[in-house]
Amino acid sequence: MKYTGKALTLGDHIDTDAIIPAVYLVSTDAAELGRHCMEGLDPAWRGKVEPGNSVIVAGRNFGCGSSREHAPVAIVGAGIPVVIAHSFARIFYRNAFNMGLVPIEVGDEIAAFNEGDELEVDMEAGTVKNKTSGKAVPFPPLPEAMRAILDAGGLAASVRKRLAG
Repeated sequence: MKYTGKALTLGDHIDTDAIIPAVYLVSTDAAELGRHCMEGLDPAWRGKVEPGNSVIVAGRNFGCGSSREHAPVAIVGAGIPVVIAHSFARIFYRNAFNMGLVPIEVGDEIAAFNEGDELEVDMEAGTVKNKTSGKAVPFPPLPEAMRAILDAGGLAASVRKRLAG
């Protein structure tokens, strides 16, 4: 699978309250949560998103804070399928898979990506190509079990698929 989109850059330690403020946790609707994605960080941030053509590029410890599943749901609901980060908070990383959000860790190579760069994530090749600069950054392949969950659209969809098959 390949994902493409323009880089929307964020800094280090973006917590789940910044991704989706607690006031919106009364909803589980992805589209509703997506309308408020990153509102805790910048109320105007959502206006930068081109649904289906945006990729979040973040620093260290993305998704720290509480363990709410609403955070990756809000990102997916905003139309962003992939987050590329230096590193993720562990519980956010696992929740991302469960909710169908692709988390890619690249460590210090995150510096290869800037706001507005056109990126291509190739899951099969294990690379993020910066089509603006031409630089390709490798990432460790995801385990097959995790790729199957993402391919199904998240953990619940993966279980439904297995039960139906």
